[in-house]
Amino acid sequence: MADTTTRALSLLNLLQTHRHWPGAELAQRLGVTERTVRRDVERLRDLGYRIESMPGAAGGYRLEAGSAVPPLLLTDEEAVAMAIGLRVAANGRLVSGPETTITALAKLEQVLPAPLRRRVNALAEAVQPAGLRPGAPVSGAVLGELALACRDHERVRFTYTAASGAVTRRRVEPHALAPAERHWYLLCWDVDKDDWRTFRVDRLTDVEHTRVLFSPRPLTPEEIDEFILVARSWVRQPVEAEVVMGLPFATMRDYFGQWGQSAEPEGESHTRWQVGGADFRETMYGLSWIPEGVEYTTDLPEPGRAQLREVLARMLRALDAPPPPSRTDGLR
Repeated sequence: MADTTTRALSLLNLLQTHRHWPGAELAQRLGVTERTVRRDVERLRDLGYRIESMPGAAGGYRLEAGSAVPPLLLTDEEAVAMAIGLRVAANGRLVSGPETTITALAKLEQVLPAPLRRRVNALAEAVQPAGLRPGAPVSGAVLGELALACRDHERVRFTYTAASGAVTRRRVEPHALAPAERHWYLLCWDVDKDDWRTFRVDRLTDVEHTRVLFSPRPLTPEEIDEFILVARSWVRQPVEAEVVMGLPFATMRDYFGQWGQSAEPEGESHTRWQVGGADFRETMYGLSWIPEGVEYTTDLPEPGRAQLREVLARMLRALDAPPPPSRTDGLR
């Protein structure tokens, strides 16, 4: 009996770590036959765990949400309290590793019955950590589904509404979820665009799991941070300008990397690029990154245009003037 119980708990742990397991792989990991796996699945079902069986060559098992909280040695109140705590911690960015927090929340909510999920949603809306500015509302269910897809390396489809209002259906390989300031972002490989893309999660709906697994492309933490930083910069800035520079589009993208995602080709020899910031100084900083020797034009609007011209004129006068006298050795 002890061996049977231990094996059933091992099976349960496997079912909770991935959304879908082929029967043959479960049998291999547990060191038993597929028939024994089927018997252990029935034992777990008798204990209250809802486990879906899928026949065929691509079939297997997956853990579904139950009609009652399975025997996790938690009362309903304890399960609700844990889910709310994880929700607040994730939304408030109170702990490191936000994706780990979300996957833990998704694993718990996966087995909560509908009435308890409603309690979690209602209470979590009323419980907000102090000192944090509220961001755009994000569905906890959507965050959970995306976190599971990141963890399991599973392709998903979803509907995305861009800032312009354009609505598209996307097919992606999720890589990471990251909070930045007041928003959540999904970094993923866009299968149709054949490139990396970053999406605001609050603009994302209708998540559909494809059950198609993929091998994740390598990214360093620094590269992930840069992707998120670029995505944050896409929001409309108080001072914006368009630049047309004398660089072919492909050359410009190679030089600017992810910062060139908003660029568009302007003929064969030029590229149009948006640059902006909180004021004309930040816009000037963006302009300073245009490669040395590359000519460009810009439509920087007033009063930023006049302010930038005045600052540059003073800088040129300072550079043309004799340098200030050096300090004497006696001065400190």
